[in-house]
Amino acid sequence: MDLERERELVERAKSSTEAFAELYDHYYPRLFGYVLRRTASVEIAQDVTSEVVFKAMKNLRQFHWRGVPFSSWLYRIATHEIANYYSKTKQGQFSLEAVSDSISIDNCPAESDVLEAEADLRRHEEYLALHANISRLPVKYQEVITLRFFEDKQINEIAQILGKREGTVKSLLHRAVKKLGKLME
Repeated sequence: MDLERERELVERAKSSTEAFAELYDHYYPRLFGYVLRRTASVEIAQDVTSEVVFKAMKNLRQFHWRGVPFSSWLYRIATHEIANYYSKTKQGQFSLEAVSDSISIDNCPAESDVLEAEADLRRHEEYLALHANISRLPVKYQEVITLRFFEDKQINEIAQILGKREGTVKSLLHRAVKKLGKLME
């Protein structure tokens, strides 16, 4: 969605549930994916994302367009809600033990199916190892890595989401990647 269309839709959503529903349909999958990557739990992601949508709907009239994407505001709410969830539950940032591999092989699969399943399993294991190492980083590094590499956000948008300067985000990202590289060795 381009910025002008987004701006118009956000303004309409302040008084129209249909317009808010359109925003919801557009952004919910992205927000859910971001929260899921940060929590590694479908149940937690559903709860936190629901809270993000509720807060966005409740506070939409307070949102003032400043030329940055509306999604930045949503990601900022999501980042705060993730932190709130963990501060309330006093859990770690990731719960990878809750993630189980759901790959099953039929009774008589073809050889290519077996090879594909093995490749999927390897990718899944690499993904879990990466997330286990990311979870060992301080939260400030988890945030910038997730937003940059999993959510594909630009530095200026990450700065808006986290309420930090672009130089600070670049520095955090550099340190985060360096620390993650050491953990992955």
